[in-house]
Amino acid sequence: MKCEHCTRKECSKKTKTDDQQNASVDVPRPAQENGEKGEFHKLADAKIFLSDCLACDSCVTEEEGVQVSQQNTKDFFRVLNLNKKCDSSLHKVLAVSVCPQSLPYFAAKFSLSVTDASRRLCGFLKSLGVHYVFDTMIAADFSILESQREFVRRYHQHSEQQPTLPMLTSACPGWVRYAERVLGHPITPHLCTAKSPQQIMGSLVKDYFARRQNLSPDKIFHVIVAPCYDKKLEALREDFPTNLHSSRGADCVLTSGEIVQIMEQSDLSVKDAAVDTLFGDLEEGELRRHDGASSDGYLAHVFRHAAKELFNEDVGEVTYRALRNKDFQEVTLERDGEVLLRFAAACGFRNIQNVVLKLKKGRFPYHFVEVLACAGGCLSGRGQAQAEDGRTDTALLRQMEGIYAHMPVRPTEPSAHVQALYQEWLGGADSPRAQETLHTAYGDPGHPAHSRDIKW
Repeated sequence: MKCEHCTRKECSKKTKTDDQQNASVDVPRPAQENGEKGEFHKLADAKIFLSDCLACDSCVTEEEGVQVSQQNTKDFFRVLNLNKKCDSSLHKVLAVSVCPQSLPYFAAKFSLSVTDASRRLCGFLKSLGVHYVFDTMIAADFSILESQREFVRRYHQHSEQQPTLPMLTSACPGWVRYAERVLGHPITPHLCTAKSPQQIMGSLVKDYFARRQNLSPDKIFHVIVAPCYDKKLEALREDFPTNLHSSRGADCVLTSGEIVQIMEQSDLSVKDAAVDTLFGDLEEGELRRHDGASSDGYLAHVFRHAAKELFNEDVGEVTYRALRNKDFQEVTLERDGEVLLRFAAACGFRNIQNVVLKLKKGRFPYHFVEVLACAGGCLSGRGQAQAEDGRTDTALLRQMEGIYAHMPVRPTEPSAHVQALYQEWLGGADSPRAQETLHTAYGDPGHPAHSRDIKW
């Protein structure tokens, strides 16, 4: 039996069974924006199945489908209610980490500045019973820094016999799952091994912060607020450091839209509150973003770092040039008419398909590609940019893009906190613990899909 919108000639996706607890496969016809597919869609209470998934051949197992369906507001309130019970042995420290691309959504929905929206969100979550609210910027700092170091290392190691370039980013879970579960070799060796901000934030909360609070990792219930549903699948990835004792870094992922639904249905009196820090600082820092149009800006950061480290060139503003379409852009470093570095940003699966085909044919001229599954980047995640009819809310998206663009940009150099954490938490940037905590490895699907079997 083949799935609706199946992308393979043969499909091993399981049909519905009655014993799947709290799971659902009765999926309505998925909405599409400009022909793009690949974003995971929401059903009531986050009962998700991938009827329009590009990687439907064993991309998501039945067990994973059930686990994803359980990541919803009911699970969140289950923990909140347990904390109100008399049996303190059942209590959890509830921590919520908010992705920076979610903040413009809250600002737009409530007609507030990003700072005021952040304080309103933090105050609301704490009024529900959440103990700590963090942002994930410091986790993105680690991910970007490790990506910078890895690119320079790959550049030096690259050869025609053993190609290590181009390096493809690995922060987008939709793209990584597609590459890992469907494409396999020869694509996965090009994936950057640096973990995503969500994965690193899980280790920061469940390891570093837990030890500071004298808690075991399983006593913390960690919720991620993110702009897309793919993050729910990322939370299932069994890639936790040994020091977490098999505790997942993220116990539950809620989309920005799910949080707004809770806020709109609540009659709680809310007092604004400042975002917490992992270090116990009392002073609230200014909310900043990384240098990316709608993402964490891996391209800009790695490009500047590589230009300085490899060619001693200082790059100020990064100039993007749109090629095939606005979602495929190029950045080059040139000297005396020679192209030294050629980077690209590819958003949406149509552009990703072109990258994959050219890479397989050996006709790919880029050293580095920032890859994002959503057309338009992370702000376009369907967990926040989707209208009631299932299409992208274009007006809301443009508003979010304007808000995000006006956020101050985070400095390119590592913060004092990050530098201190490398030593205090990881024992140095080159330590085995840093490698285990900040990097991952990718599996082989065994029988990767052939590009001719994929309809775009």
